[in-house]
Amino acid sequence: MAGHHFAVTPETPSTTNQRPIGDGKTFYRGRFAPSPTGPLHFGSIVAAVGSYADARAHNGQWHLRIDDIDETRTVPGAESAILQTLEVLGFEWTGLPTRQIHKQSRYLDIINTLLDQNYAFPCGCSRRDVQRHAQPQNTAMIYPGTCREGLPPGRTGRTIRLHVPDTTSVITDRFLGLFEQNLAREVGDFVVRRADGFAAYQLAVVVDDEDEGITHVVRGADLLSSTPRQQLLQTYLGFAMPTYAHLPVVIDSEGHKLSKQNAAHPIPDTHPLLVLINAWKFLGQVAPSQVGNVDEFWEAATCLWSPERIPQRKSYPMPRLDAEH
Repeated sequence: MAGHHFAVTPETPSTTNQRPIGDGKTFYRGRFAPSPTGPLHFGSIVAAVGSYADARAHNGQWHLRIDDIDETRTVPGAESAILQTLEVLGFEWTGLPTRQIHKQSRYLDIINTLLDQNYAFPCGCSRRDVQRHAQPQNTAMIYPGTCREGLPPGRTGRTIRLHVPDTTSVITDRFLGLFEQNLAREVGDFVVRRADGFAAYQLAVVVDDEDEGITHVVRGADLLSSTPRQQLLQTYLGFAMPTYAHLPVVIDSEGHKLSKQNAAHPIPDTHPLLVLINAWKFLGQVAPSQVGNVDEFWEAATCLWSPERIPQRKSYPMPRLDAEH
């Protein structure tokens, strides 16, 4: 089970609020949360296949969330293209897709709660300010704490940041094992409300997982380092913690993660079975035999899913994709 450990003080709630596996109706509730910034690519499909297969293997639910918290990056038509690709590939989700854009007031209420409980504070620093005051070795631009004890004279709040304790979080990831991170030294007080007034990703995803009762998060390993931040928020807010599992991300020949920003090729809808089999093999799984369509693939894959076969690496080069099966 996932967990993290830092010193519990009178101002820090207990960290034992792990979400139970069962709620009387379903013992597993997973999710997939693509951003509508473009069509799905092979890396997206790998994450979707891994999370969906894990949910099916546990006879659980699989929810679809449209991660559209950043309206400025939303591409018209991208959401419908994503839904169409998932449908062609045989994915079936529980209920209707949810959208972050409809929850802005909910996020802001949570941010106000964090402020009221002194878990968060207004910050008047711009990115340039943080960069200017960061140490030379601070390539991650860790926030130096300028406004932690109050806004300096003459400054007004631009963002809201979370108070981060100087302790080490220890996570037991289902697929990758132990992961440790000192939030104060490696991340710093991080933003939960951006300068444009919108909630930051870390805050939004925590609220969404709580509201939707998510018990299991299966996603790409590029988000492993975000998990301690999300668990800290869950602790401060008294939310239950899902179990986390991180899949290797697909990288190109130059070592860059496949992404829409890097113009990764979209997944064609013409050969859905081949797409699924290639993603399945990337995850180290035994390819099902004698399947002729996506429905037969998922029926066989559900029985074959073996997390122990997933490469225990954070990233993995994109393979030469099979052209036939």
